[in-house]
Amino acid sequence: MDWLVVTSPENFERTRQRGFTVQGFKEHHRRRVERLADGDRLAYYLTGLGCFSGTTIVSSGLFEERSRIWHSPGHPDEVYPWRVRVVGDLAPPLSLCPQAKDLVADLRFVRKWPAPHWRLAFQGMLRELPAADFDMIRDELGKKVQR
Repeated sequence: MDWLVVTSPENFERTRQRGFTVQGFKEHHRRRVERLADGDRLAYYLTGLGCFSGTTIVSSGLFEERSRIWHSPGHPDEVYPWRVRVVGDLAPPLSLCPQAKDLVADLRFVRKWPAPHWRLAFQGMLRELPAADFDMIRDELGKKVQR
């Protein structure tokens, strides 16, 4: 299965600093995170920057860990306890990341919302993605990595 992880640039950099080996999710996302399985693919969307920043592949099931890695503005006690191990795939420098606004017309999952409100598709921390959407995002990221 393919997924979109919506996160801040700072939290994505924390994942990068850990070598793209683990991804954490907020407390209230447990049920959705339980659906992640070995081999699932994650694409990352960065809030604020409005871009796709990388892809990873899930390499474990859910586990609980409460060490502080990620930060949630306005919620200093949030520790992103529900985690999966991941393997890094693609992650160009943030300055080269493809902008979502340039891809939304072709992304299937965005069609649930009226075109002027496409940004609603990028709310919530974890969303299922059609495989074709993941492949398109990954292809665009791959073009940036090859530069």
